[in-house]
Amino acid sequence: MKRLDHYLEISKDVQEAVNEDLPVVALESTIISHGMPYPDNVKTALAVEEAIRQQGAMPATIAVMDGKIKVGLTAEEIERLGKEGLSVTKVSRRDLPLVLASGVTGATTVAGTMIAAHLAGIQFFATGGIGGVHRAGQDTMDVSADLLELQKTPVLVVCSGAKSILDIGRTLEYLETGGVPVIGYRTLEMPAFYTRESGFQLVSHADEAGTIAEAYRVSRALDYPGGMVIANPIPEEAAMDAGLINQAIEDALREADENGITGKAVTPFLLERVSTATGGDSLRANIALVLNNARVAADIAVAYAGRKQKGS
Repeated sequence: MKRLDHYLEISKDVQEAVNEDLPVVALESTIISHGMPYPDNVKTALAVEEAIRQQGAMPATIAVMDGKIKVGLTAEEIERLGKEGLSVTKVSRRDLPLVLASGVTGATTVAGTMIAAHLAGIQFFATGGIGGVHRAGQDTMDVSADLLELQKTPVLVVCSGAKSILDIGRTLEYLETGGVPVIGYRTLEMPAFYTRESGFQLVSHADEAGTIAEAYRVSRALDYPGGMVIANPIPEEAAMDAGLINQAIEDALREADENGITGKAVTPFLLERVSTATGGDSLRANIALVLNNARVAADIAVAYAGRKQKGS
């Protein structure tokens, strides 16, 4: 039987940081291939990595390439993902074995990135928004694998809430039922990706990265089986008008339904339509929130590493 290291390739810098208990933040690759157009996707990916370094942590962008899960992509590999774009296979838990066996290029979703990060010994992850229960999900049973992964894989995920194209209320209920802590970072309300408010209140919140780091440390000490969601609102200056973005989403959802667009094709279709409808404002907002989430995740990782090195 082939060993794990046959399928897992960790960059030298990331491996050294993990070995020395230094702060490392995982980054997904679906946002590169499916979340933004080229070359904005590559520019943003590199800027996010630099933002994490500026906060004192090590970035580790993750993807599947050449039959291996690669943790810590080079700039050239990020460029390759960005150029290949929508032709790259989206990789969640169910897809990982076949994509690895086939040797095709794969971009990891939130769930796929959590799995890879955990295999590599990385406990912190920054993304844009998590998946969730889709609108009308009570009828279609269309629920993102991200929500199940958060129940079983111990990785802290910093995001700007669930993507606003989803049913945020039902997404929160699903996470609560699964026992996943959802903590608002300097907010009492679940953010809605492009906007700071969703109308859904959170049970827990924290104002400092150190407090969140300690809460995560406690969850690990208690041997919680799953992860933790840190809901970090988009910066106020980058937030969009709720009425404008919601109308754009409703129009895009109707168009997707009329054209029979389902499954993995839905999210990139909706994001592209919303970007067009908002004159590119949604893309700018997306970039701003991802950079902000990366900084917060790095701050939490740095605080956690500091406490661990002190022996607490």
